[in-house]
Amino acid sequence: MSIGRTGQILLADIGGTNARFALSQDTRQIDYVKVADFPTVREAIVDVLARRTGGAPPQRAVLAVAGPVTNNRCVMTNSPWVIDGNELQPALGFDSVHVLNDFEVVAWSLPALEPADLIPLGGHDGLPGEPLLVVGPGTGFGVSCLVERHGARLAVVTEAGHATLPAENEREERVIACLRRRLGHVSIERGALSGSGLQSLYEALAEVDGAQVPHRDAAAITKAAMDNTCPISRATLEMFCAILGSVAGNLAVTFGARGGVYIAGGIAPRFPDFLAASAFRARFEAKGRFQDYLRNIPTRLVIRPDASFLGLKMFADHNPD
Repeated sequence: MSIGRTGQILLADIGGTNARFALSQDTRQIDYVKVADFPTVREAIVDVLARRTGGAPPQRAVLAVAGPVTNNRCVMTNSPWVIDGNELQPALGFDSVHVLNDFEVVAWSLPALEPADLIPLGGHDGLPGEPLLVVGPGTGFGVSCLVERHGARLAVVTEAGHATLPAENEREERVIACLRRRLGHVSIERGALSGSGLQSLYEALAEVDGAQVPHRDAAAITKAAMDNTCPISRATLEMFCAILGSVAGNLAVTFGARGGVYIAGGIAPRFPDFLAASAFRARFEAKGRFQDYLRNIPTRLVIRPDASFLGLKMFADHNPD
């Protein structure tokens, strides 16, 4: 590769199936790469840079990955790629390479989101300088919290999706008891707040109600609920939204997220009106003596599709190493 510098930062959002790349100068111009087309992430980056910069490396790289990051390194769960920033930096001629968890990156985007990027879901204005929390049901259930103190920012990465799924009423207790017989430990992610969790919830509700229903994946359950063609599907989506509210409220008091709580991920943006009309907000606030504390916290749905690139750029700007 050329040793010339573009003066830019390479940004990437890397999943198990697809990877997206952009340069910091224009984060809306995105290159899509199929992970299966390249044996390693290094070869994918070389290909992207050859097309975008003529082979000259940007000064730095910030990479978001769908998986746990340890010592600037991630072994991808659903692909053969190993994302190791400490190896990529000298191999590709970068000054530095940062590897971040994908939900950590979404947390970094929160202060830069505009009103057009969000759908309000209740509450008042967040308190300036207080923690911002993002939760996201999708393939899994991601949670991260952006904390700012004395001008320094830190995105706290969690595995909150693997905490135990709570029940707020007798019907949910019966559903979770059904799930426990199938799964053993019923986590937030496996039991409800993910694509596979939505399907588990649907099957458990059918069993509890003694209903015969066809096999449906998350997309089909959501469609049948929105079309109002299947009572169990609709009940499933209603319970999903209610549980999302309870879990988001639990995490808001856990982190003291008085700056605001944001819903991201691939599922909730598919039915914003349904979510807004659901029990989500009531369940978010239903924390007994702390109801007034929750009532003041705004909840918002993130609908900006390239929020991860905004977060990558925010991280890079805040960490100019």
